Amino acid sequence: MSEKKLSILQINKLYAPDIGGVERVAQQIAEGLAGQTQMQVLVCQKKGERKEEKVNGIPVTRSKTLGTKFSMPISFGFFRDLRRLCKGQDVLLFHMPFPLGDLAWLFSGYRGKTAVWWHADVVRQKKLMFFYRPIMNAFLRRVDRIFVATQGHIEGSAYLGPYREKCRVVPFGLNVEEYKKDAAKTSPLEEQGQEGTVKFLFVGRLVYYKGVDVLLSAFEKVPNAELFIVGGGPLREELEAEAERMGKAGAVHFLSGLSDAQLKACYRDCDVFVLPSVARSEAFGLVQLEAMAFGRPVINTNLPSGVPYVSLHGKTGITVPPEDAQALADAMRTLAEDAGLRERYGKAGYERVCTEFSERHMMKLLMEQMRQLAGEEATERAE
Repeated sequence: MSEKKLSILQINKLYAPDIGGVERVAQQIAEGLAGQTQMQVLVCQKKGERKEEKVNGIPVTRSKTLGTKFSMPISFGFFRDLRRLCKGQDVLLFHMPFPLGDLAWLFSGYRGKTAVWWHADVVRQKKLMFFYRPIMNAFLRRVDRIFVATQGHIEGSAYLGPYREKCRVVPFGLNVEEYKKDAAKTSPLEEQGQEGTVKFLFVGRLVYYKGVDVLLSAFEKVPNAELFIVGGGPLREELEAEAERMGKAGAVHFLSGLSDAQLKACYRDCDVFVLPSVARSEAFGLVQLEAMAFGRPVINTNLPSGVPYVSLHGKTGITVPPEDAQALADAMRTLAEDAGLRERYGKAGYERVCTEFSERHMMKLLMEQMRQLAGEEATERAE
């Protein structure tokens, strides 16, 4: 007789095709554990009526949402949907920070096993934290596990200290060969770039904590190079104007609207990947793994988060202090001038992704944790 599959409800703000870093992880977990569990997903609409559908075979409920305020959905239906869907589940898995999720759980009446995946501290919205922190702490006191991608998430967090004994490190993972196989034949780097230049690549939202303004200041000091900035966001016009002011408009290329295949080709065709983030809102930087999968060296920053735990200084790239344009420029020049060093770091980065950050390893560790939680639940019920 076959063993009953664990039933897991995964809860997040949004889900595919709405894609950000957290949404990508939620989808990866849902599809990665689908064969071993009965997996469901509960999220909010960006705006609109309640909807039930399947995304790549995963049942997804999207609660009715009136709109968004302070990056958070306004959804009364989410409370009702969580209360209904959590019945009979072996484990609930929340992605944090998600204040609506914390509050809905506290009112759900659910008393089974609950885990959270802690992606990042709330850093900038300090006034909101005055109201949210008591709710968050009430939730964290009652959850059974807190998953983080690196030890740096725990050490650098302003909030996880009292809950360290609940924390478990489950590194993010990438299926390297599957990820690489559908890259486009040509990329914008090849089409728009000049021959003989060293090509630096940044991928991410153009928002304050990404540090692209620092990157531009550093790039001004790097000769015979081009910089490709992939992504959109509120700072794009300001950053484009800065590139013009520097007289570097011809060497700085702003790209957006790329397909996944084109983006992968950008990683493949660049010489160095740069993640110049300046605040611990950047908690991991999945883009580092994507660049390392293509054997590219990484320049990152020594943030009190998981970022410097991904690409290691002196092994897979160079780590510099955040907001230090001169140190960043020095690192960029070092790699621009030494093709052999770029190759060594890139090879080591590829090997690190394949061993330490493989999707198989991630799913194995996470499934072990889920089974432990379900086992504890069964024991508690028997007692």
